[in-house]
This record gives sequence, C-alpha cells and structure tokens, in this order.
Amino acid sequence: MLLYLQNNIWTILIALTSGAMLFWSFFGNRLRGIKDIDHIAATQLINHKNALVLDVREQGEYDAGHILNSKLISLGKLHERIGELEKYREKPILVVCRSGMRSASACALLGKQGFAQAYNLEGGVMAWQKASLPLEK
Repeated sequence: MLLYLQNNIWTILIALTSGAMLFWSFFGNRLRGIKDIDHIAATQLINHKNALVLDVREQGEYDAGHILNSKLISLGKLHERIGELEKYREKPILVVCRSGMRSASACALLGKQGFAQAYNLEGGVMAWQKASLPLEK
C-alpha cells in the first residue's frame, strides 16, 4: 500500500484537489453563509417582496443591459458606499453580477455588515438572460 502511494502520489494529489474543488463549487457559498437563489426565486423576491436589485458589475456592463430598476454599486466601491443601502437593511436585497461570482462576494460583505436578507443570483445576469427574462439599457 505504501509503495502504491509513493508511486502514485501526483495522481492521488490531483484527484484530491479536484474533489475539493468540486465540493467547494457546490457547497462553498453555503459554508460562507451566502444564500444562492435561481431566477425563479429572484423574480418572486422582486415581485412579491419588493426586493432591491443591487448590481455589482462595472458601469459598462450595467449600461449594456441590467435588470429593471436595479441599483448599480460596483463591487470595488461597495464597502465605501454601503451607507447608501442602510434603508434596505431589513429588506431583501438581490445581488447580481455577470456570472454570480462577484455578487457572492458582495453578499458575504453585506452579511458581515448586518444585511441578513442578501441573496445571490445564481449564474448572474447570464442566467437571467438564458431564462429569457428582460433587461433594460
């Protein structure tokens, strides 16, 4: 057994690393306290709970197409502009970006600042478009 491990250490390390990456891709956001929701739950939050849609992309991305009535605060500016969201502290906030990665980071930041109802749109604006949901320019 020891000889097998020695002869195949790189294969074993690659398998363990890829397994850890796969685990993180499925459970990483949950472990970080981030609530991922799909486009169906997102539309329900917007339509029935009057959620704020917070877009954390850059201005050019936002101008190319964004969810109706969304508020743009790029991820890089979120920490310094978080005071603008104070009136939404007790309300649901749907956080979006292009693919769901930046918005997950924004949700983590919002959670640390006491915003308990921050939701990450899984797949971001790309998933929104794939579901044929409208964007405005």
